[in-house]
Amino acid sequence: MTSTSQTRHSANTDESMEFSYGTRRTLIGAVLTVLAFIMLAIAILPLGLVLGYVIIRGGSQFNLELFTGQIPVALQEGGGVGPAIVGTLIVVGIASVLSIPFGILAAVYLSEFSSDRIVKWIRFATNILSGVPSIIVGLFAYGVIVVNTNQFSAVAGGFALAILMLPIVLRTADEALQLVPQEVRWASTGVGASNFQTVLQVVLPSAMGAIVTGTTLAIARASGETAPLIFTALFSKFWPTNIWEPIPTLSILVYKFATVPYENQQEIAWAASLILVLLVLITSILSRLATIKSIY
Repeated sequence: MTSTSQTRHSANTDESMEFSYGTRRTLIGAVLTVLAFIMLAIAILPLGLVLGYVIIRGGSQFNLELFTGQIPVALQEGGGVGPAIVGTLIVVGIASVLSIPFGILAAVYLSEFSSDRIVKWIRFATNILSGVPSIIVGLFAYGVIVVNTNQFSAVAGGFALAILMLPIVLRTADEALQLVPQEVRWASTGVGASNFQTVLQVVLPSAMGAIVTGTTLAIARASGETAPLIFTALFSKFWPTNIWEPIPTLSILVYKFATVPYENQQEIAWAASLILVLLVLITSILSRLATIKSIY
């Protein structure tokens, strides 16, 4: 009887300890979950405040004239940012044409054809380039394009933005190509395809979703850059007619109008800020959709 009682007492003690340990573990898990949500809210809070403030200040100015009207001068009522929107698309388009093909081709070379020593140094140089301040890139583009042509222009601005976009495109494309399994390449060459055919018809299509994601993120960064365009594209209040002349852009418009003492131009600056935020949001959504499509 004594042995049976001791056994029951031991079993009850073990069950009590198990219950106590499980309760403590559940409590710690709940506390950590709440703490994680609090940290997440704190991390998202600045983004929410910025978006909310920009929407409140700039959303009231949204109308047809904002997108089609001429950039206003001092003391002028009304007006819009139509020329700046067109100018931004032109400059970013030039930058994309210059950077995206070169970035993807460089990534193909690094991933498929180069030696390990060259790859190491090029990737190191790419990391350094991605960390160079944008204002330094603007000064470089000024010395290369503006000084030699004696003209601020959309081409000079596109060249500066292309330098900023290039390391992003190259790194994301390089990483995307490395994620393609080596067995896919072996299977392609096993059926008689050359290295060029394997890269062009097998590897690139497999990595295209991630590559598109990288290019859209690079475009989003270039759309909001201001410092390089101050030294290259300068600014104009007129509709763009020539890529070899100063051109208006949304980021420079915000930079110039946000600090002037004229209320109408300040409101135009807030509206342009909201348009820039929406452009970045659209490109981010497109990159996300490209990522999901590549997965499925």
